[in-house]
Amino acid sequence: MKNILGKAMLLATALLFSITGTSCSSDDSPVHEQEKTYDMSGFAKGADVSWLTEMEKDGVKFYNQNGKATECMKLLREEGTNSIRLRVWVNPEGGWCGKDDVIAKAWRAQQLGFRLMIDFHYSDSWADPAHQTVPAAWQGYTAEQMKQAVADHTKDVLKALKDRGVTNVEWVQVGNETRDGMLWNSDEAVTAQVSKNADNFAAYINAGYDAVKEVYPNAKVIVHVDQGQDLGGLTWLYDKLKDNGGKWDVIGLSLYPEDDNWQSYAENCLSNIQTLSSMYGKDVIISEIGMWWGSEQAAPLMKKMVDGCKKISTCEGIFYWEPEVYNNWKPANYITLGWEAYTKGAFDNSGKPTAVFDAYKNIK
Repeated sequence: MKNILGKAMLLATALLFSITGTSCSSDDSPVHEQEKTYDMSGFAKGADVSWLTEMEKDGVKFYNQNGKATECMKLLREEGTNSIRLRVWVNPEGGWCGKDDVIAKAWRAQQLGFRLMIDFHYSDSWADPAHQTVPAAWQGYTAEQMKQAVADHTKDVLKALKDRGVTNVEWVQVGNETRDGMLWNSDEAVTAQVSKNADNFAAYINAGYDAVKEVYPNAKVIVHVDQGQDLGGLTWLYDKLKDNGGKWDVIGLSLYPEDDNWQSYAENCLSNIQTLSSMYGKDVIISEIGMWWGSEQAAPLMKKMVDGCKKISTCEGIFYWEPEVYNNWKPANYITLGWEAYTKGAFDNSGKPTAVFDAYKNIK
């Protein structure tokens, strides 16, 4: 069931060259470095870099292992990454992760050969297990209007991507970490909070699903839940979705362990991937993973998860969440919300990738 691209292999080619003023060759011809190719096919070795443009606006730089400033996506490709995940917000503060920002990042990613996952939050800001806030423009909608809004927003963004020439959309998430549904509302006739109205959740998911297939028929639709180590919570959600006629292609999981539990979290998650695939007949993908950047256990975690996922035929890949964040950088909305800086990236405080990426570079 593992995804294979229509083409047998997608190669991203980087021509790396330098021409010196005085040639050292005997025939005085320019000296060119060898062309390098990147295999971008097969098992997804991904990164969510949704903050990238905002970081660049703030002047953040990224450096390769030799200390040379390098564009972030190119650097991630050098570190073994072959897929990029980008979140979408409806009407976000400053436009970050809004439609135009997503298009700009997606186009850049495609130019480097990356495959793409587009992650719809259906909110103006963070959608996660604690926050599933209805976009301001959708407040007061009926259930039918909400369903239509999900469809319209999904199609609008995806059509804009397609019109820009973005063709590498392989996965689309309809909702983000929807452990108890999405688009929470105090009106139980409208809410898609699963514990209150599972039927609406399935209906809104289906509206997103159909919208995706209308624009990118071959894209796989993901329903994403956090706590990939917790089988009971996962089956509760997917059972509710299945029982209410929900449609999806791939199960998406998040995993954020700590130093004292990473081995059990990883083992449970790998076991759950196989159980969920068997129960629902779906492939699984790790949509998000992260661990404190300074932990000595972060690289072993990634090796265990990448190696383990690669051995499971129904696991399509793994995406590290915002690995490019370092040195206590904060996005504008973290400052607005009074949140602490995100510290589970995979770059050190000098802006270089950590050993976390060895799992991607050394995959067999």
